[in-house]
Amino acid sequence: MRLQDMIGLAVFEVEGGKQVGKVLDVMLNEDWTISGITLEGKTMFSTSSKVVLWEDIVAYGEDAVMIRNQQAVRKCGAENIQLTFISGNGKLKELPVLTEDGTMIGTVADVYFEQNLGNTITGIEISDGFISDLMEGRKILPLTPGITKGENAIMVPPNSEQRLEKTMNSING
Repeated sequence: MRLQDMIGLAVFEVEGGKQVGKVLDVMLNEDWTISGITLEGKTMFSTSSKVVLWEDIVAYGEDAVMIRNQQAVRKCGAENIQLTFISGNGKLKELPVLTEDGTMIGTVADVYFEQNLGNTITGIEISDGFISDLMEGRKILPLTPGITKGENAIMVPPNSEQRLEKTMNSING
């Protein structure tokens, strides 16, 4: 599953069957695991976000994210959310991916995780620009030790461009 596919999914609580919101963004840890989701519905004058931690997510699929109950939705100050997929200062999407020896591989287009592995990130989808994506398709860099998120780029070991694999997905933003 791709993180991009989680964005916009409805979030329901299992106990009451009530929709509590939609996924606005995905929160990540420095160790390349998903730590939770943020929900739509931040008020204009509030600096806090509504979040659900990963351990409070009961199940997720193509159509919805299921949480135990309404108590799983917490308020969290924006300053406490360090690493996200699409928004904020610590976002991954569109960050350049550079090898430690100075080769630019492309930019982060999406992030993959395996549902059967829980919240572990398995790969990074790399875009090499719109025209190249159309002509050649995007590529996936499998997550391996030595890949780190820096302040302004994702740093990968030398020769990582040789480990790129073609994606099976079509381009959809």
